[in-house]
Amino acid sequence: MKRNIIAWALFSAVLILSSCASKRAVVAVKQPDNTVQPKVETGMSQDLKALSFVQKVSDQRVYAQNIVGNMSFSVKTGDKNISAPGSIHMRKDKVIRLQVFIPLLGSEVGRVEFTPDYVLVIDRLHKEYVKADYSQLDFLKNNGLSFYSLQAFFWNMLLVPGQQNVSEPDLKNFSVDLNALGSTLPIVLKNGNITYRWNANKANGQILSSIVNYVSSNHGQSTLTWNYQRFMPVGVKQFPALQTIDFMTTATTTKKQGQVILDIDQVTTDSNWDELTTVSDRYRKIEVKDILSKLFNF
Repeated sequence: MKRNIIAWALFSAVLILSSCASKRAVVAVKQPDNTVQPKVETGMSQDLKALSFVQKVSDQRVYAQNIVGNMSFSVKTGDKNISAPGSIHMRKDKVIRLQVFIPLLGSEVGRVEFTPDYVLVIDRLHKEYVKADYSQLDFLKNNGLSFYSLQAFFWNMLLVPGQQNVSEPDLKNFSVDLNALGSTLPIVLKNGNITYRWNANKANGQILSSIVNYVSSNHGQSTLTWNYQRFMPVGVKQFPALQTIDFMTTATTTKKQGQVILDIDQVTTDSNWDELTTVSDRYRKIEVKDILSKLFNF
């Protein structure tokens, strides 16, 4: 019974992460005429200050190619609150892998693996798996999910929907409220029905939270809040070892909300691990609709 609950937790986490990511990248980036230009008060000096701050924030991204660590993995959905040990393996532009283990025993319950080309979900308990490209998953395809947008949130970076990286010319498309009170400055990027907001430390430019709000007359409202805490040194940069992801949507029949907490013990840059998972021939491949029924029944 305990194992089944942990497996449910993994599937619920996939739903929350995938749904959040899908709302983050609903459509490809608009042409320049639809791009929100930085809001400034008066004078070129405000433009330059805003651009300088966005550049500072962009420069906080870690240089490492690998992020690896054991973690405590928690999922809250409805009246369920499950915690289990796990691990995270990320290789920049290649893969994001989350694994969940049975407490004390250490056996793997399951894993979810995001790559630029496909999503892989493995259920070790029932020896089942789903491997599908993004176009096969309607809830991802219809919302234009990009691996790179999901990667940006895990890696504590800015993003431009539909692009692999944020280039220097892209920086001018972010707006900054230089007059904001408190210890953070909000950086905003609008794209269609989605508003992206990053709250960054005024002093050092470190992103402390990311908020994505999607509003549609046809699909209701979805809000993602991704908080970053307990920063650890990775080379000369800092990486958030504690990440809390809250998600709410009214796009479903009934309002859904959930939370995933990733609490990494120690952040390392170990590169000695297999980049991609090979699924055993003993595992049964199931249809996307079957895994979705598990995901959405939380």
